[in-house]
This record gives sequence, structure tokens and C-alpha cells, in this order.
Amino acid sequence: MRIVPAPLPPHNGWQCDNLGMSESPYTTGTTHFGFRDVAAKDKQKLVGDVFTSVAGNYDLMNDLMSLGIHRVWKRYFVATAQVKPGDRVLDLAGGTGDIAALLKERVGSDGAVVLGDINAGMLSVGRDRLTNRGLVAGLDYVQCNAEALPFPDQCFDLVTIAFGLRNVTDKDAALREMYRVLKVGGQARVLEFSEVTVDWFKPLYDFHSFKVLPRLGKLFAKDAESYQYLAESIRKHPPQEPLRAMMEEAGFARSHYKNLTGGIVAIHSGYKI
Repeated sequence: MRIVPAPLPPHNGWQCDNLGMSESPYTTGTTHFGFRDVAAKDKQKLVGDVFTSVAGNYDLMNDLMSLGIHRVWKRYFVATAQVKPGDRVLDLAGGTGDIAALLKERVGSDGAVVLGDINAGMLSVGRDRLTNRGLVAGLDYVQCNAEALPFPDQCFDLVTIAFGLRNVTDKDAALREMYRVLKVGGQARVLEFSEVTVDWFKPLYDFHSFKVLPRLGKLFAKDAESYQYLAESIRKHPPQEPLRAMMEEAGFARSHYKNLTGGIVAIHSGYKI
């Protein structure tokens, strides 16, 4: 169990080579950082600064953003995933390890979970938290860029990313990488804030996101700006149908989604066949 910039040792007969964190491939062009337009090459650092700032309060952030419901969403996300004992799983943007811990329960002692995140601070929080829970065997921690994963082709039975895809500069590249490292017959799943489908709830949701959330961030985490970005990033993320189409374009078959809590979040799934 470690945060590694070097190759992992074989685990139960599998090997992922050339591990490490890739820098953003962008040198030109612009993208969005929340509602701001920024140089694409700068977004990785800007997002990294946000998550370095909130790492120690990440669970508080999720509670504030979702009113605590994120814990239910995450349990459902893992409970309905295509995963079985002995599987090898990659959880990208793994944060403080909530998803990885649930996945480890599903794969059992013969399975393995790799928690990947681009931010070393988040990985450290996740490692310490899972270690304190006694979850050590069959868990590895890799600092990596989702747009250029340091794993060989067809390495994992399941690849997940929860509340992380919206922060990636090139989402199409990340989806292609998820497809590449997935075994034939494997599943990829994305849990992400999406577009609210209940009309009467939309103004209430906007008020919470842009008026309440930054103030709560300032009050509890002394960081209003990071929480403002996180609210804005949700609105800039592709909604349900465009994201499904992006997964198909990346190569996934039978791509589909399920809305939870009126579309506040959606689970997108696709398969490699």
C-alpha cells in the first residue's frame, strides 16, 4: 500500500507498468475553469489547487454540495456495478477513498482495487483514511492523470470515476483511456452531477449551488472560491445525453444512464465488447 510514481509489484498475477503522473498534454487552446475561460494547459494546475485546498475537508464539501445524499449515491453506484470477487478495479479521481472502500468489499480478498487520483493531497487523505479503517491488503494508490493513464491495455475488469470527470480538461481523452485499460467484457461507470430534470426544483438547486454553497464553504472550510468553482463546474459538465454520446464515441457499447434524485446526479455505464 503506497502512493507510487514507479511500477507496482505484481498483484495476484497482474502487472501495471510505467506508472506515474502525466502532465497535461495541452500547449494551446482554451477551456473552461468553472465559468471562466482559461488556457487549456493551465486547467490541470488550477483544478489541482482547488483540491489541494479542499482535501482536508473533502467529505464536508460533498456533504454541503449534496446535503449528505452523496453517501447513498455512492453506495448505489457500487452496489449496481458489474463486479465480482477476484476482479481488478480502477477507481479514478478516487479522492478520499469512499468508492474504493466499497469496491474492495465487492472484490474481496482475492481482488484488487487501485485508487488513482491526480492530486497527491487527495491520495494521502484517502490512504490514511482507509488504513485507519484497516483496509490495507489489495489496495494500491497511484497518482495519475486520467487523460493519459499509466496502465497497459485491458488491465481492469471495472473502471469507475465518481465526481471527477467534470474536472478533467479533455473528457473525451479520459473516456478513451478508461476504454483502453478495460478488459473485454468489462464495464466503465461514471457517477457525476448532471442536469436536474424536475423543473420546479431547478431554481432551488441553483440558489443552493450559487448562493448557499459558497457561503457554507467560507464558513466551514474558510474557502468560498473553491466551492464557487465546484458549483460552476457542475453547470459546465455535459448533461446526460451528450455524455452518453461521448461514451459511445470513445468506443463503449450499450452506453446508458440512470438519473438519481431528479437528475442531480446520473450514473453512466458502458461496456467493452
